[in-house]
Amino acid sequence: MSSTIAALFRDADILEATEGAAAAAELYKRWVALNPDDPHIAPALFNMAVVAQRGGDPHAAINALRAALKIDPDFHPPYINLGRALEDLGQTGDAVTQWLALVNRLPAVNGPTLRHKLIALHQLGRVLEANHADAPAEDALRQAIDLSPENPQAVQHWIALRQRQCKWPVVQGWDGIEAKRLLANISPLSTAVLFDDPLFQLARNASYARQSIPRPQHVHDHTGRRGERPARLKIGYVSSDLREHAVGFGLTEAMELHDRSRFDIHAYYCGIPREDGTRARIRNAVKHWTDITGLSDDAAAARIAADGIDILVDVNGYTRDARTAVFARRPAPIAANWFGFPGSMATPYHHYVIADANVAPEGSEIYFTERVLRLACYQPNDRKRPIAAEPPQRSAEGLPETGFVFCCLNGTQKITPQVFGAWMKILAAVEGSVLWLLDSAADANARLRAMAAATGIAPERLCFAPKRPNPQHLARYALADLFLDTFPYGAHTTASDSMWMGTPVLTLEGRGFAARVCAGLVKSAGMPDLVCTSLEDYISRAIAIAEAPGAAAELRRRLRANREHAVLFDTPQLVKSLEALYDRMWEEFRMGDLPVPNLTNLPVYEEIGLGLIETRQGGSVPPELYAAELARWMLHEPLAADGRLLKPAAVETPPQKRAAA
Repeated sequence: MSSTIAALFRDADILEATEGAAAAAELYKRWVALNPDDPHIAPALFNMAVVAQRGGDPHAAINALRAALKIDPDFHPPYINLGRALEDLGQTGDAVTQWLALVNRLPAVNGPTLRHKLIALHQLGRVLEANHADAPAEDALRQAIDLSPENPQAVQHWIALRQRQCKWPVVQGWDGIEAKRLLANISPLSTAVLFDDPLFQLARNASYARQSIPRPQHVHDHTGRRGERPARLKIGYVSSDLREHAVGFGLTEAMELHDRSRFDIHAYYCGIPREDGTRARIRNAVKHWTDITGLSDDAAAARIAADGIDILVDVNGYTRDARTAVFARRPAPIAANWFGFPGSMATPYHHYVIADANVAPEGSEIYFTERVLRLACYQPNDRKRPIAAEPPQRSAEGLPETGFVFCCLNGTQKITPQVFGAWMKILAAVEGSVLWLLDSAADANARLRAMAAATGIAPERLCFAPKRPNPQHLARYALADLFLDTFPYGAHTTASDSMWMGTPVLTLEGRGFAARVCAGLVKSAGMPDLVCTSLEDYISRAIAIAEAPGAAAELRRRLRANREHAVLFDTPQLVKSLEALYDRMWEEFRMGDLPVPNLTNLPVYEEIGLGLIETRQGGSVPPELYAAELARWMLHEPLAADGRLLKPAAVETPPQKRAAA
């Protein structure tokens, strides 16, 4: 038996490595029993809990952590781990109590207490956010930002929470914290919601990758794999959303239609451990299904490499539970970005982005670090999606029995003040109309109704659609007359769902990927006249459709007539074209033409962009403003040509004048 605490920790580490966590936990248990008066018993109990948790015994871990806190309430780490252990067992209320107890116990300001308070505040914010307690979560994260303004995780969640609550302006500073400082840590998705600025989005995505994905110690080498195309290319799809999720709903039939004589399809799942019909369909459609949720990034990459994957497809991008760090380890020779994220990944290890001519028109390649490959329409759709047999009645959805129903069933985080103002003008012009929005937290709903009232619109004209299972959700689109899209981050799968059900979508086309998706989908559904070029056009077109007798019904008729032959819903052709792109990727790899992502000068573009966009929340910064700032930058610091705004001729060093004799 170890005589000192240091010897105990050493022996436990050796025992865990050789015999497993359970054996190490048993060693701690015996030591605690035989050394009840040792001054280090609380740290011993804490370590005992850690190894018990690793060994799959959360209840033993909880008991040990509670014992440690009973012995020494001023020992801070057990509060954090106890809260997390309780959360993992579904006891979120008790978890929050533990973290609050720690926050309230840490008045002193020094390194350890500051660090522990930050961790507790982050945990509080994360769990409260997950449980839709948005206002207290926002408060916890603001406290964390006050303590550590440069912490990107706290800033990103704080901004996302304000977006979801429709608190405008979303990014505003306070004493000691400038808005620009917050924007320097904004997440890629929040960036796309706030700014239709593809240059800043690209630069910010690159910075986010550098901040959040450490350089791995081990990277797989595939230089020896070039050769003729295998009889069956191994394609691996990595996603947390191969389940009842917008991505899973869209992807299911595409997985079922792959040509198994030419492709072996692998799915690497990294999402929540819950079974549902969509997950089962995808699992049954692929040759191999591997759950990598519990694997470390190194272990997941090793598994993918061992499977011999030829092309690894990132179907998450910068979204929840993504495994971008697995791609950083290059477990396959080729990596592609498709469908999960509307924009460039801006990393050194994503070689291709699969897009279409609408979201990435010719000339927009400067907004991607990947090589752009195009389908006719980049978004897959499931034509077999289950739909409830009978649509609900208006009364069952909280809608009035009469009147024109405008709807927007996007998440509230996509609503911006500019779009909301446009909606209020539309409602003011169309007597008896209502706006049907997706239900959010009660505070957010009340805030939107209060803002409507401030413009003279009766609050009850904003109706809220409660969450429903997807078959029932799809069926209720029949109650809406016209879908009004958000901007700059428009509808994606939501738009396809609406049009599949026959409800027309009015959208506004912007400059960036997320601001062009819906316009591309509407065009691909054969409805190009519903794509607007300005906010004024959007308002007047919505009013005209609502006021012209039969106009909405005629749009619905056209949609239904188009459905069987529209590019948007031609999933078999999409899969054939996608497979042709996979063949092209392999051929380029075989010929030594694998793309090298272009990250030149992106930190400079980000710094310039931060200065330009700070006062333009909801706006767009034209490239000529970047060009002017780059010219000023170059007076101080010459920059290399980057193929974007800095062409080779623009960065030539002027000839030196001959010195006078």
